[in-house]
Amino acid sequence: MTPATHAFPYLTVLVLLPAGGGLAVALSGWARSLPRAVVEWFGIAVSLATLGLAIAVAALFSTTSGGFQFVSDHSWASGLGVHWELGVDGISLFLVLLAAVLFPIVLAGARTRTDARSFVAWMLLLECACIGSFVSIDLILFFFFFELTLVPSYFIISGWGYTRRAYAAVKFFVYTFAGSAFLLVGILVVAFAHKEQTGVLTFSLQALEHTHFSSAGGILLFLAFTAAFAVKAPLFPFHTWSPDAYTEAPTGGSMVIAAVLAKLGTYGILQFDLRLFPQPSVDLAPLLLTLAVIGILYGAIVACAQRDLKRLVAYSSLAQMGFVALGIFAFTTEGVTGGVLLMLNHGLITAALFLLIGWIYERRQTWQVSELRGLQAPAPVMAGAFTIAMLASIGLPGLNGFVSEFLVLSGTFLTHRWWAVVATAGVVFAAIYLLWAYQQVFHGKVDLANSRTRDLSWAERMVIAPLIVVIVFLGIYPKPVLDRITPTVNALIARVDAATHTHQPPAALRGFAARHSVPMTAKKATS
Repeated sequence: MTPATHAFPYLTVLVLLPAGGGLAVALSGWARSLPRAVVEWFGIAVSLATLGLAIAVAALFSTTSGGFQFVSDHSWASGLGVHWELGVDGISLFLVLLAAVLFPIVLAGARTRTDARSFVAWMLLLECACIGSFVSIDLILFFFFFELTLVPSYFIISGWGYTRRAYAAVKFFVYTFAGSAFLLVGILVVAFAHKEQTGVLTFSLQALEHTHFSSAGGILLFLAFTAAFAVKAPLFPFHTWSPDAYTEAPTGGSMVIAAVLAKLGTYGILQFDLRLFPQPSVDLAPLLLTLAVIGILYGAIVACAQRDLKRLVAYSSLAQMGFVALGIFAFTTEGVTGGVLLMLNHGLITAALFLLIGWIYERRQTWQVSELRGLQAPAPVMAGAFTIAMLASIGLPGLNGFVSEFLVLSGTFLTHRWWAVVATAGVVFAAIYLLWAYQQVFHGKVDLANSRTRDLSWAERMVIAPLIVVIVFLGIYPKPVLDRITPTVNALIARVDAATHTHQPPAALRGFAARHSVPMTAKKATS
């Protein structure tokens, strides 16, 4: 299918707009008299403009195409085969929207008390890098943005984090940078293998999809790519940097790293591993499914033992990313669609939880459960918002977490029944530790210190409201999102089917497409 193009370079502007805003803020350092509020509102304005452009892309996005749309392709380093090639499909569209929604919320609701100029500049650069990663369909360009996310993330953690911020920042950087070394080697091997077969040196994903590898070579390349993506996600057992980074980062850093950066890992698996290495992906699916289930159970069990709210959410995120991986390697339309939807929903829920925990810390200077009790009496609005986010994370029907987890588990059950059955225990554990944390923090007899906790201000309510509204809306009516995700997932599953000569259960493909009125773009499955 010919990629859909538009005269206006939507994606190029979408990437460069926050970068330009961040540069402008950084260069404003000479104007020492510039009020802090001006810098902060300028950052919010730039991120809102980026959000407006992302919404325009979503509005113009065609639901009948499973390929890349809004393609921009310009020669960057022609002698090296590198292009400025951008495109968005049903998988990346809502991850771009997720980033575009969260950054203005971070800049408005998770402001810092010191050096606002540097914080805003780093945040806007990080937004550029995240969106650039999601829309790059040239592998070198993707690698550039993928690595660029490390720089602002490191400085945000180390500059505005908490007690052990230096340790957490270094650990985050070293782990993710080491994983990326395997990715770079893998990209170069794929490109030069393609050149040997065609005589053309290119890093375009759409061209490299047709490169052939030996069985051993394909598996090694799959492992090289997946090592980088598993660290970034993070997936068990490559997760050990995440509890420290999520806990020690400032509120805005925790929100972005857990809600947006983590999705770069699972997005990379979907967009690059499955397209470039379909046979190794299927061959090694049992291994990845096993690690996903272990991650779900391990994250949930360790979360049950936490007495620190931020670490509890960090291990909860590990379990949720395990569910994403479970859906991906189920290789059914329902499972993969559920995995993509869960990436979006987990980002919204986790951002809301970290934001609320950050506001609790501002009021009580702690996020230890033992020091918090009875906050519902003095802060009922905060308690209500926390309740909705917490129940969505558990997977309560009517909220967005239920839809995605249901699709993941039902899609996995069709092809890998026992993995799905075991993973269901993670849902039960999530109810245990989240309900326990909520009960300990918001219920019970309030003491003198906690009784003075102020409720959310009107400004804070305006900041958290969009997240709560979207969490509820996607739980009640996810069809607009599913209609845009499913054609791309169908095309991806069809590619895997064709390359591996395997087929998902016919009922899964036909039934899911019929329920959501989605065109049947995938290849018809046969018994």
